[in-house]
Amino acid sequence: MNLETDYTPEAIEVSLACFEARRRSYAVDVSLVREIVRSHEVTPLPSAPDLIDGVVELRGALVPVLDLGRVLTGDRSEITNQSRIVVLDCDGLLMGLCVDAATDVLSVNPSILEDVPDLATQAGYNVVRAVVRRESEPPVMVLSVKAIMEKVYRSALEPSGEN
Repeated sequence: MNLETDYTPEAIEVSLACFEARRRSYAVDVSLVREIVRSHEVTPLPSAPDLIDGVVELRGALVPVLDLGRVLTGDRSEITNQSRIVVLDCDGLLMGLCVDAATDVLSVNPSILEDVPDLATQAGYNVVRAVVRRESEPPVMVLSVKAIMEKVYRSALEPSGEN
C-alpha cells in the first residue's frame, strides 16, 4: 500500500475517509484505512516521541496512536464518546490517529481536489496535501500521511521536556 495516492485526472473517483479534529474536517485516502474503532485507553510509552500518545492493543497487535489535534496544533484533544481511532496501514506499519469524530466517506472526482496554497506549505503546514470545497459546508482538508509520519520522526529527534 502506497503512503500517498497520486490523484490523476484519469481516475474516475477518489474515496476519502472523513473525520473531525479541532472543529475542522479532515480526510485520508480510504485505501489507507484499515479500520475505525472507538477510542481506547492509550497506554503511554516511556521515551516515545512527543507526538505519540502511546499504544492500544487491537486484535493482538500493538498500534501506536497519535492525537491528530496535537499533531496539528500542539494541544491535546479531549477524549469524548464521539472520539475514534482511525487505524491506518502505512506500508505495513499500523498507526492510529485519534480524532474527535469519524463522519463519513466522501467520493469525489480528483479534478476538484485543490492544491494547498503556497503560503500554508511555506509556513510549515505541509500535513495537508489537498482541499475539497463543498457547497454550504466547510472544506475538507486531505492529510498527507507521509508528512504526518515525517513530523513524528522529526519530533523523535527533538529534545523534550516531557520524557
